[in-house]
Amino acid sequence: MDVGDLLDLRIDDVAHGGVFVARHGAGDGERGRVVFVPDTLPGEVVRARLVDTSKKAFWRAEVVEVTEVSPDRRPHIWPQADLTTPPANRPGGADFGHIALGAQRALKKRVIDDALRRIGGAEREVTMAPAGTAGGGTETTDATRWRTRVSLHVDARGAVGPYAVRSHRVVEVTELPLATAEIEEATSSLGRLRPGRVDLVQPADGRVRVIPRPERTRRSPANPADPAAHEVIIEHVGERAFRVDAGGFWQVHRLAAETLTDVVTGAVRRSGAFDPDALHLDLYGGVGLFAAALGDLGGPRTRAISVESDPRATGHAAQNLTAWPAMSAETGRVDRWLPRFAQRLARADAAALARGTILLDPPRAGAGREVVDAVAALTPAAVVYVACDPVALARDLRTFRDHGYDTALIEAIDLFPHSHHVEAVAVLTGEGPRG
Repeated sequence: MDVGDLLDLRIDDVAHGGVFVARHGAGDGERGRVVFVPDTLPGEVVRARLVDTSKKAFWRAEVVEVTEVSPDRRPHIWPQADLTTPPANRPGGADFGHIALGAQRALKKRVIDDALRRIGGAEREVTMAPAGTAGGGTETTDATRWRTRVSLHVDARGAVGPYAVRSHRVVEVTELPLATAEIEEATSSLGRLRPGRVDLVQPADGRVRVIPRPERTRRSPANPADPAAHEVIIEHVGERAFRVDAGGFWQVHRLAAETLTDVVTGAVRRSGAFDPDALHLDLYGGVGLFAAALGDLGGPRTRAISVESDPRATGHAAQNLTAWPAMSAETGRVDRWLPRFAQRLARADAAALARGTILLDPPRAGAGREVVDAVAALTPAAVVYVACDPVALARDLRTFRDHGYDTALIEAIDLFPHSHHVEAVAVLTGEGPRG
Protein backbone atom coordinates (compact mmCIF):
# COMPACT_ATOMS: atom_id res chain seq x y z
CA MET A 1 0.00 0.00 0.00
CA ASP A 2 1.06 3.58 -0.56
CA VAL A 3 0.87 6.94 1.18
CA GLY A 4 -2.60 8.39 0.64
CA ASP A 5 -4.41 5.04 0.61
CA LEU A 6 -7.44 4.72 2.90
CA LEU A 7 -7.84 1.94 5.48
CA ASP A 8 -10.70 0.94 7.78
CA LEU A 9 -9.12 0.12 11.14
CA ARG A 10 -10.24 -0.99 14.58
CA ILE A 11 -8.14 0.63 17.29
CA ASP A 12 -6.85 -1.97 19.76
CA ASP A 13 -4.64 -0.15 22.24
CA VAL A 14 -2.63 2.93 23.20
CA ALA A 15 1.13 3.22 22.58
CA HIS A 16 3.85 5.31 24.17
CA GLY A 17 4.01 8.75 22.55
CA GLY A 18 0.32 9.57 22.38
CA VAL A 19 -0.62 7.39 19.41
CA PHE A 20 -2.97 4.44 19.17
CA VAL A 21 -2.45 0.98 17.71
CA ALA A 22 -4.37 -0.82 15.01
CA ARG A 23 -3.44 -3.84 12.87
CA HIS A 24 -4.10 -4.00 9.14
CA GLY A 25 -4.66 -7.42 7.66
CA ALA A 26 -4.98 -9.28 10.96
CA GLY A 27 -6.93 -12.56 10.96
CA ASP A 28 -6.59 -16.24 10.10
CA GLY A 29 -3.55 -16.49 12.33
CA GLU A 30 -1.93 -13.37 10.90
CA ARG A 31 -1.05 -10.58 13.33
CA GLY A 32 -1.21 -7.94 10.64
CA ARG A 33 0.79 -4.78 10.04
CA VAL A 34 0.94 -2.36 12.98
CA VAL A 35 -0.53 1.03 12.13
CA PHE A 36 -0.06 3.96 14.52
CA VAL A 37 -2.96 6.43 14.47
CA PRO A 38 -3.35 9.61 16.56
CA ASP A 39 -6.63 11.36 17.50
CA THR A 40 -8.57 8.19 18.25
CA LEU A 41 -9.27 5.78 21.15
CA PRO A 42 -9.17 2.03 21.86
CA GLY A 43 -12.37 0.39 20.65
CA GLU A 44 -13.06 2.92 17.91
CA VAL A 45 -13.34 2.05 14.25
CA VAL A 46 -11.85 4.71 11.98
CA ARG A 47 -11.22 5.40 8.34
CA ALA A 48 -7.59 6.49 8.15
CA ARG A 49 -5.28 7.78 5.45
CA LEU A 50 -1.72 6.39 5.30
CA VAL A 51 0.92 9.11 5.75
CA ASP A 52 4.09 7.02 6.16
CA THR A 53 4.77 3.51 4.86
CA SER A 54 8.57 3.71 4.87
CA LYS A 55 9.10 1.44 7.91
CA LYS A 56 8.92 -2.35 7.72
CA ALA A 57 7.70 -2.69 11.31
CA PHE A 58 4.81 -0.22 11.17
CA TRP A 59 2.93 2.38 9.17
CA ARG A 60 1.49 5.72 10.28
CA ALA A 61 -1.95 7.04 9.39
CA GLU A 62 -4.22 9.98 10.14
CA VAL A 63 -7.92 9.81 10.97
CA VAL A 64 -10.31 10.86 8.22
CA GLU A 65 -13.53 9.71 9.88
CA VAL A 66 -14.58 7.94 13.09
CA THR A 67 -17.21 5.36 12.15
CA GLU A 68 -17.62 3.73 15.59
CA VAL A 69 -17.19 6.24 18.42
CA SER A 70 -15.84 5.42 21.89
CA PRO A 71 -18.02 6.48 24.85
CA ASP A 72 -14.86 8.19 26.18
CA ARG A 73 -14.62 10.58 23.22
CA ARG A 74 -15.39 14.23 24.02
CA PRO A 75 -15.39 17.50 22.04
CA HIS A 76 -11.75 18.49 21.84
CA ILE A 77 -10.67 20.82 24.63
CA TRP A 78 -8.86 22.87 21.95
CA PRO A 79 -11.31 23.35 19.04
CA GLN A 80 -8.56 24.10 16.53
CA ALA A 81 -7.00 20.67 17.29
CA ASP A 82 -10.27 18.82 16.60
CA LEU A 83 -10.71 16.33 13.77
CA THR A 84 -12.79 18.91 11.91
CA THR A 85 -9.56 20.86 11.29
CA PRO A 86 -7.27 19.54 8.51
CA PRO A 87 -4.28 17.71 10.05
CA ALA A 88 -1.76 20.24 8.70
CA ASN A 89 -3.54 22.99 10.65
CA ARG A 90 -4.00 21.13 13.95
CA PRO A 91 -1.69 22.48 16.66
CA GLY A 92 0.30 19.95 18.66
CA GLY A 93 0.50 19.77 22.42
CA ALA A 94 -2.96 18.42 23.31
CA ASP A 95 -2.99 14.95 21.76
CA PHE A 96 -5.36 13.56 24.44
CA GLY A 97 -7.66 16.59 24.36
CA HIS A 98 -10.48 14.57 22.77
CA ILE A 99 -10.63 12.06 25.64
CA ALA A 100 -12.55 12.19 28.92
CA LEU A 101 -10.16 13.02 31.79
CA GLY A 102 -10.67 9.75 33.65
CA ALA A 103 -10.01 7.79 30.47
CA GLN A 104 -6.89 9.87 29.74
CA ARG A 105 -5.45 8.91 33.12
CA ALA A 106 -6.36 5.26 32.67
CA LEU A 107 -4.55 5.27 29.30
CA LYS A 108 -1.45 6.88 30.81
CA LYS A 109 -1.41 4.28 33.57
CA ARG A 110 -1.72 1.56 30.91
CA VAL A 111 1.34 2.94 29.13
CA ILE A 112 3.35 2.91 32.37
CA ASP A 113 2.16 -0.61 33.24
CA ASP A 114 3.13 -1.85 29.76
CA ALA A 115 6.59 -0.23 29.90
CA LEU A 116 7.30 -1.69 33.35
CA ARG A 117 6.30 -5.17 32.20
CA ARG A 118 7.78 -5.15 28.70
CA ILE A 119 10.94 -3.09 29.24
CA GLY A 120 11.37 -3.12 33.00
CA GLY A 121 10.78 -6.87 33.19
CA ALA A 122 8.50 -6.66 36.22
CA GLU A 123 4.95 -5.71 37.12
CA ARG A 124 4.59 -3.09 39.82
CA GLU A 125 1.64 -1.38 41.45
CA VAL A 126 1.04 2.01 39.84
CA THR A 127 -1.30 4.63 41.27
CA MET A 128 -2.53 7.58 39.21
CA ALA A 129 -3.76 10.93 40.52
CA PRO A 130 -4.38 14.44 39.19
CA ALA A 131 -2.27 17.39 40.26
CA GLY A 132 -3.21 18.63 43.69
CA THR A 133 -1.65 19.37 47.05
CA ALA A 134 -2.26 18.64 50.69
CA GLY A 135 -2.45 22.41 51.18
CA GLY A 136 -5.59 22.62 49.08
CA GLY A 137 -4.33 23.40 45.56
CA THR A 138 -6.57 21.61 43.05
CA GLU A 139 -6.84 21.08 39.32
CA THR A 140 -9.59 22.92 37.46
CA THR A 141 -12.71 20.87 36.66
CA ASP A 142 -11.80 20.57 32.98
CA ALA A 143 -8.00 20.51 33.63
CA THR A 144 -7.28 23.61 31.56
CA ARG A 145 -5.34 26.82 32.30
CA TRP A 146 -2.49 24.96 33.99
CA ARG A 147 0.52 25.93 31.90
CA THR A 148 2.56 28.77 33.40
CA ARG A 149 5.29 28.28 30.80
CA VAL A 150 4.71 28.06 27.05
CA SER A 151 7.22 27.85 24.21
CA LEU A 152 6.01 28.87 20.74
CA HIS A 153 7.77 28.86 17.39
CA VAL A 154 8.30 31.75 14.98
CA ASP A 155 8.66 30.95 11.27
CA ALA A 156 10.31 32.92 8.48
CA ARG A 157 7.10 34.89 7.90
CA GLY A 158 6.96 35.95 11.55
CA ALA A 159 3.98 33.69 12.26
CA VAL A 160 3.88 32.60 15.92
CA GLY A 161 2.37 29.39 17.26
CA PRO A 162 2.94 25.73 18.06
CA TYR A 163 4.05 23.27 15.44
CA ALA A 164 1.48 21.10 13.73
CA VAL A 165 1.72 17.49 14.92
CA ARG A 166 4.80 15.66 13.58
CA SER A 167 5.95 18.64 11.55
CA HIS A 168 7.92 21.88 11.75
CA ARG A 169 5.09 23.91 10.33
CA VAL A 170 4.00 26.77 12.57
CA VAL A 171 0.25 26.89 13.17
CA GLU A 172 -1.14 30.28 14.14
CA VAL A 173 -3.71 29.91 16.91
CA THR A 174 -6.36 32.15 18.42
CA GLU A 175 -6.41 30.47 21.81
CA LEU A 176 -4.21 28.44 24.15
CA PRO A 177 -6.62 26.65 26.50
CA LEU A 178 -3.92 24.80 28.42
CA ALA A 179 -2.05 28.04 29.20
CA THR A 180 -3.07 30.53 31.83
CA ALA A 181 -5.45 33.22 30.63
CA GLU A 182 -2.72 35.83 31.10
CA ILE A 183 -0.30 33.94 28.85
CA GLU A 184 -3.01 33.49 26.22
CA GLU A 185 -3.68 37.23 26.29
CA ALA A 186 0.04 38.07 26.09
CA THR A 187 0.40 35.78 23.06
CA SER A 188 -2.21 37.75 21.13
CA SER A 189 -0.15 40.94 21.40
CA LEU A 190 3.37 39.64 20.63
CA GLY A 191 3.75 41.56 17.39
CA ARG A 192 6.42 40.75 14.81
CA LEU A 193 9.33 38.59 16.00
CA ARG A 194 12.47 37.24 14.39
CA PRO A 195 12.39 33.58 13.34
CA GLY A 196 13.17 31.13 16.12
CA ARG A 197 11.21 30.69 19.31
CA VAL A 198 9.52 32.73 21.99
CA ASP A 199 8.91 31.66 25.59
CA LEU A 200 6.15 33.07 27.77
CA VAL A 201 6.57 32.64 31.52
CA GLN A 202 4.17 33.57 34.30
CA PRO A 203 5.79 33.17 37.73
CA ALA A 204 4.18 33.54 41.14
CA ASP A 205 3.91 37.34 40.87
CA GLY A 206 1.42 36.91 37.99
CA ARG A 207 3.21 39.10 35.42
CA VAL A 208 3.95 37.40 32.11
CA ARG A 209 7.54 37.59 30.86
CA VAL A 210 8.13 37.37 27.11
CA ILE A 211 11.52 35.87 26.21
CA PRO A 212 12.38 35.96 22.49
CA ARG A 213 14.85 33.27 21.40
CA PRO A 214 15.74 34.11 17.78
CA GLU A 215 17.74 31.69 15.69
CA ARG A 216 21.47 32.30 15.69
CA THR A 217 22.83 33.44 12.32
CA ARG A 218 26.20 34.57 10.99
CA ARG A 219 25.09 38.16 11.33
CA SER A 220 23.77 37.72 14.88
CA PRO A 221 25.64 34.85 16.57
CA ALA A 222 24.77 36.13 20.04
CA ASN A 223 21.35 35.45 21.49
CA PRO A 224 19.73 38.75 22.48
CA ALA A 225 17.26 36.83 24.66
CA ASP A 226 19.85 36.32 27.40
CA PRO A 227 18.99 39.44 29.48
CA ALA A 228 15.30 38.53 29.58
CA ALA A 229 16.03 34.85 30.14
CA HIS A 230 18.33 35.67 33.07
CA GLU A 231 15.88 37.82 34.99
CA VAL A 232 15.63 36.31 38.47
CA ILE A 233 12.05 35.52 39.43
CA ILE A 234 10.60 33.99 42.57
CA GLU A 235 8.47 30.85 42.69
CA HIS A 236 6.77 29.51 45.82
CA VAL A 237 6.20 26.03 47.20
CA GLY A 238 4.09 26.43 50.30
CA GLU A 239 5.78 29.13 52.35
CA ARG A 240 9.21 28.51 50.81
CA ALA A 241 10.54 30.82 48.06
CA PHE A 242 12.80 29.66 45.23
CA ARG A 243 14.97 31.89 43.05
CA VAL A 244 15.02 30.80 39.40
CA ASP A 245 15.88 32.39 36.05
CA ALA A 246 12.83 33.37 34.01
CA GLY A 247 14.28 31.30 31.18
CA GLY A 248 15.47 28.51 33.46
CA PHE A 249 13.78 25.25 34.32
CA TRP A 250 10.73 25.21 36.58
CA GLN A 251 7.74 22.90 36.41
CA VAL A 252 5.17 24.11 33.86
CA HIS A 253 1.98 23.13 35.71
CA ARG A 254 0.95 25.73 38.27
CA LEU A 255 0.56 22.98 40.93
CA ALA A 256 3.45 20.75 39.84
CA ALA A 257 6.26 21.88 42.13
CA GLU A 258 4.12 21.64 45.24
CA THR A 259 2.45 18.38 44.13
CA LEU A 260 5.79 16.71 43.42
CA THR A 261 7.20 17.94 46.72
CA ASP A 262 4.22 16.38 48.52
CA VAL A 263 4.53 13.10 46.61
CA VAL A 264 8.31 12.82 47.04
CA THR A 265 8.11 13.67 50.75
CA GLY A 266 5.32 11.17 51.38
CA ALA A 267 7.01 8.42 49.40
CA VAL A 268 10.32 8.86 51.25
CA ARG A 269 8.52 8.73 54.59
CA ARG A 270 6.71 5.54 53.62
CA SER A 271 9.95 3.89 52.47
CA GLY A 272 11.13 3.82 56.08
CA ALA A 273 14.69 4.28 54.85
CA PHE A 274 15.20 8.01 55.42
CA ASP A 275 17.90 8.81 57.98
CA PRO A 276 18.01 12.53 58.92
CA ASP A 277 21.64 12.18 60.05
CA ALA A 278 22.87 10.63 56.78
CA LEU A 279 24.37 12.24 53.66
CA HIS A 280 21.99 12.69 50.69
CA LEU A 281 22.37 13.61 47.00
CA ASP A 282 19.96 15.52 44.77
CA LEU A 283 21.03 14.77 41.19
CA TYR A 284 19.80 16.89 38.27
CA GLY A 285 18.87 19.18 41.14
CA GLY A 286 17.93 22.37 39.28
CA VAL A 287 17.40 25.19 41.77
CA GLY A 288 17.12 22.85 44.76
CA LEU A 289 13.41 21.97 44.86
CA PHE A 290 13.88 18.36 46.00
CA ALA A 291 16.94 19.06 48.12
CA ALA A 292 14.68 21.42 50.07
CA ALA A 293 12.13 18.60 50.41
CA LEU A 294 14.85 16.39 51.93
CA GLY A 295 15.79 19.28 54.18
CA ASP A 296 12.24 19.67 55.41
CA LEU A 297 12.23 15.96 56.24
CA GLY A 298 15.58 15.95 57.99
CA GLY A 299 15.58 19.29 59.76
CA PRO A 300 18.10 22.16 59.87
CA ARG A 301 21.17 19.89 60.13
CA THR A 302 20.36 17.91 56.95
CA ARG A 303 23.45 17.18 54.83
CA ALA A 304 22.84 17.07 51.09
CA ILE A 305 24.61 17.94 47.85
CA SER A 306 22.58 19.25 44.90
CA VAL A 307 24.18 18.63 41.49
CA GLU A 308 23.13 20.50 38.35
CA SER A 309 24.86 21.16 35.01
CA ASP A 310 23.52 24.73 34.62
CA PRO A 311 25.80 27.04 36.63
CA ARG A 312 23.13 29.71 37.05
CA ALA A 313 20.68 27.15 38.45
CA THR A 314 23.40 25.91 40.78
CA GLY A 315 23.96 29.47 42.02
CA HIS A 316 20.26 29.84 42.71
CA ALA A 317 20.20 26.47 44.48
CA ALA A 318 22.96 27.58 46.82
CA GLN A 319 20.84 30.57 47.84
CA ASN A 320 17.59 28.60 47.97
CA LEU A 321 19.15 26.10 50.39
CA THR A 322 20.66 28.50 52.92
CA ALA A 323 18.19 27.29 55.58
CA TRP A 324 20.36 24.16 55.76
CA PRO A 325 23.98 25.17 56.43
CA ALA A 326 25.24 21.64 55.76
CA MET A 327 23.80 21.62 52.21
CA SER A 328 25.82 22.59 49.14
CA ALA A 329 25.21 22.98 45.41
CA GLU A 330 27.75 21.89 42.80
CA THR A 331 27.85 22.45 39.04
CA GLY A 332 28.51 19.42 36.91
CA ARG A 333 27.10 16.89 34.49
CA VAL A 334 25.82 14.08 36.65
CA ASP A 335 27.47 11.34 34.57
CA ARG A 336 30.85 13.05 34.97
CA TRP A 337 30.36 14.32 38.51
CA LEU A 338 29.51 10.95 40.10
CA PRO A 339 32.83 9.18 39.31
CA ARG A 340 34.83 12.16 40.61
CA PHE A 341 32.69 12.30 43.72
CA ALA A 342 33.14 8.57 44.37
CA GLN A 343 36.91 8.87 44.04
CA ARG A 344 37.22 11.65 46.60
CA LEU A 345 34.58 10.32 49.01
CA ALA A 346 35.99 9.92 52.50
CA ARG A 347 35.24 6.73 54.41
CA ALA A 348 33.01 8.49 56.94
CA ASP A 349 31.03 10.21 54.17
CA ALA A 350 30.71 6.92 52.27
CA ALA A 351 29.18 5.36 55.37
CA ALA A 352 26.84 8.35 55.81
CA LEU A 353 25.77 8.13 52.16
CA ALA A 354 25.11 4.41 52.54
CA ARG A 355 22.45 5.41 55.10
CA GLY A 356 21.21 8.24 52.87
CA THR A 357 18.82 8.90 49.99
CA ILE A 358 19.85 9.71 46.43
CA LEU A 359 17.22 11.59 44.45
CA LEU A 360 17.26 11.71 40.65
CA ASP A 361 15.12 13.92 38.40
CA PRO A 362 16.72 13.28 34.99
CA PRO A 363 15.65 14.73 31.64
CA ARG A 364 13.19 12.88 29.40
CA ALA A 365 15.85 10.48 28.11
CA GLY A 366 16.34 9.16 31.64
CA ALA A 367 19.46 8.70 33.74
CA GLY A 368 20.93 5.87 31.66
CA ARG A 369 23.00 2.84 32.61
CA GLU A 370 26.21 4.75 33.38
CA VAL A 371 24.51 6.97 35.95
CA VAL A 372 22.42 4.15 37.44
CA ASP A 373 25.52 1.98 37.83
CA ALA A 374 27.35 4.85 39.55
CA VAL A 375 24.44 5.59 41.89
CA ALA A 376 24.05 1.92 42.85
CA ALA A 377 27.80 1.66 43.51
CA LEU A 378 27.39 4.26 46.27
CA THR A 379 24.95 1.82 47.97
CA PRO A 380 22.45 4.40 49.30
CA ALA A 381 19.69 3.16 51.57
CA ALA A 382 17.05 4.54 49.19
CA VAL A 383 16.77 5.98 45.70
CA VAL A 384 13.97 8.35 44.69
CA TYR A 385 13.46 8.53 40.92
CA VAL A 386 11.27 11.28 39.44
CA ALA A 387 10.49 10.49 35.80
CA CYS A 388 8.69 12.21 32.93
CA ASP A 389 8.98 9.32 30.46
CA PRO A 390 7.57 5.82 31.17
CA VAL A 391 9.98 3.98 28.86
CA ALA A 392 13.08 5.69 30.29
CA LEU A 393 11.77 5.00 33.81
CA ALA A 394 11.21 1.31 33.09
CA ARG A 395 14.64 0.91 31.52
CA ASP A 396 16.43 2.57 34.43
CA LEU A 397 14.39 0.69 37.06
CA ARG A 398 15.42 -2.57 35.41
CA THR A 399 19.08 -1.56 35.72
CA PHE A 400 18.55 -0.61 39.37
CA ARG A 401 16.88 -3.98 39.92
CA ASP A 402 19.98 -5.73 38.59
CA HIS A 403 21.86 -3.96 41.41
CA GLY A 404 19.36 -5.12 44.03
CA TYR A 405 17.18 -1.98 44.19
CA ASP A 406 13.48 -2.48 43.78
CA THR A 407 10.15 -0.83 44.56
CA ALA A 408 6.64 -2.08 45.06
CA LEU A 409 4.82 1.17 44.27
CA ILE A 410 5.09 3.87 41.62
CA GLU A 411 3.02 7.03 42.03
CA ALA A 412 2.01 8.64 38.73
CA ILE A 413 0.73 12.20 38.62
CA ASP A 414 -1.17 13.75 35.72
CA LEU A 415 0.84 16.97 35.50
CA PHE A 416 0.15 17.34 31.76
CA PRO A 417 -3.64 16.98 31.26
CA HIS A 418 -4.90 16.62 27.68
CA SER A 419 -1.47 15.42 26.52
CA HIS A 420 0.08 11.95 26.62
CA HIS A 421 2.83 13.08 29.01
CA VAL A 422 2.85 11.90 32.61
CA GLU A 423 5.11 12.22 35.66
CA ALA A 424 5.93 9.34 38.01
CA VAL A 425 7.79 8.94 41.30
CA ALA A 426 9.40 5.66 42.38
CA VAL A 427 11.17 4.98 45.69
CA LEU A 428 13.66 2.12 45.55
CA THR A 429 15.31 0.40 48.48
CA GLY A 430 18.32 -1.89 48.31
CA GLU A 431 18.27 -5.62 48.93
CA GLY A 432 21.72 -6.53 47.58
CA PRO A 433 22.82 -7.34 43.99
CA ARG A 434 20.86 -9.93 42.03
CA GLY A 435 22.79 -13.02 41.15
